[in-house]
Amino acid sequence: MKKLEYFIKDIHPIDFFDKNDFDIIKIIKQNFPRLKIIFKGDRVIANGENSLIIELRKRLDSLIFIIKETDNINEKIINSIMSGNGDKLIAYMNEKVILYGVGKKKIKAHTLNQIKIVEAFENNDMVFVIGPAGTGKTYTGIAIAVKALKEKQVNKIILTRPAIEAGESLGYLPGDMKEKLDPYMQPLYDALKEMITIEKLDDYMHRGIIEIAPLAYMRGRTLDNAFVLLDEGQNATHNQMKMFLTRMGNNAKFMINGDPGQIDLPNKIISGLKEAKNILQNIEGIEMIYLDDGDVIRHRIVKKIIDAYKETKDFN
Repeated sequence: MKKLEYFIKDIHPIDFFDKNDFDIIKIIKQNFPRLKIIFKGDRVIANGENSLIIELRKRLDSLIFIIKETDNINEKIINSIMSGNGDKLIAYMNEKVILYGVGKKKIKAHTLNQIKIVEAFENNDMVFVIGPAGTGKTYTGIAIAVKALKEKQVNKIILTRPAIEAGESLGYLPGDMKEKLDPYMQPLYDALKEMITIEKLDDYMHRGIIEIAPLAYMRGRTLDNAFVLLDEGQNATHNQMKMFLTRMGNNAKFMINGDPGQIDLPNKIISGLKEAKNILQNIEGIEMIYLDDGDVIRHRIVKKIIDAYKETKDFN
């Protein structure tokens, strides 16, 4: 038996013990059930087997470091650290940003599941990313695409969405088709503008190096040497999804994002995303990454909103 007296340092003890959305103490105890652990002031005191004491100290070190380095700490990250994945997360936080954006802004993977997205493209050419709103699916995907373009892994980026009206009628909007669709594509433009200067982005789009277009525009094409991202994939029909997936050409990377909880398709029409994730999950070269509300990186109230809707019968 060995005793550990671990002092909380480098951060204020309030930042360690007082979290509104989750209980760090409970998570630590759940991950070390064979240790007797008490918390006193600015200390963690533990008694138990020597090997477990050593492991607890290591994981507490990782936890303190990550709390100090990020404002985006959440229950999922705490659980991951306390189950032994802290070193991996710290390595990414310290050394591996996805890319440097406008004004040398660090564009980073903020959660473990976002890190999995980055890793997935190291070994796969097609990645499905499935999860609720606010989990960084689109932003992370565009960052990976821009990185691939800057490093000359691909020659172009194609960003696409199914033109589902989501309760509003595009036909009544003013302007030609591009002007009607631009507001719907705005989240893609917004992400790009954080990673590429306006002047260079305009040039890339003028020369077709970066293309943003509705999903229907992909029909009949073979997409070679490109990073292609299908956003809002839950709103693609069976035929649209099959059409899109079979556009994949040589030296292409495909990413399909979607939130099965926000399907805007008419009733009785099956989501192509829901269907594809079941049909394709065992194909070599395709990886499925699932995010959840623990990956939400918007305002903390967004997670609570998602939880509230989950508790209602009307939330699909």
